[in-house]
Amino acid sequence: MSSSRALPLVVALLLAAVGAPAATATPAAPAAPGPAAAACAADGFCEDFESQTGGQPSGRWAVTFPDCSGTGTAAVDTAVAHTGGRSVRVNGGTGYCNHVFVRTSLADVATDAGLYVRFWVRHSAPLPTQHVTFLAMEDAADNARDLRMGGQNGALQWNRESDDATLPEQSPAGVALSAPLPVGRWACVEYRIAPGAGLLDTWLDGTAVTGLTVDGVPTHDVDGQWLNRIWRPDLVDLRFGWESYGEGADTLWYDDIAVGTTRVGC
Repeated sequence: MSSSRALPLVVALLLAAVGAPAATATPAAPAAPGPAAAACAADGFCEDFESQTGGQPSGRWAVTFPDCSGTGTAAVDTAVAHTGGRSVRVNGGTGYCNHVFVRTSLADVATDAGLYVRFWVRHSAPLPTQHVTFLAMEDAADNARDLRMGGQNGALQWNRESDDATLPEQSPAGVALSAPLPVGRWACVEYRIAPGAGLLDTWLDGTAVTGLTVDGVPTHDVDGQWLNRIWRPDLVDLRFGWESYGEGADTLWYDDIAVGTTRVGC
């Protein structure tokens, strides 16, 4: 036997005698990261509801029934959440005057400098043909009437309570420039309001929605109706919930809300 072949054989015999070293275990792959927690800007506030300890929203939040109430309810939910273990659940009833919201003041946010709002929402039924609202803000510059976000003709829309102007206009072409709110999953909704200029931008899952934009230049099927009058809002509160004006019941969850004067994104 040549020396070149004998050496490996000797090594093998020695290892067998003393015991071969144990094989190194392959490290487990790291767990996939979960969704990010609510981003927060220094010029506003964020809310992930994790500090809520009771069944009813508390702290800066309170359940309210503007104008009238019906079968709708709102509560802290520990079964469904975007991040963490808590969210706010709204059981929205159908029929006129079925109003329920969870409200907070915007007194600690400099809304006159421009306002950005980001929230995650999960809902259970497609937006109906008739008008519904799932977000409202009182406008002190419009006789305390509401600026409302909701749906009509199956797509997202903004609505001005005082004159019932809609964004987009509820023509087939206008509705086609909006988007439905996804059902059965968390969706990220963002908007920016520039009060001094009367401008409004809206994003769904990070993508700008053409039909939900007020750019100051009237565009047929989009903001022509909205710009029939000067709009310079003074927004004093923020409400998440449900208003039905005809048909339309839904169960919604809200989580990871961010409010400020700079955009934080999804």
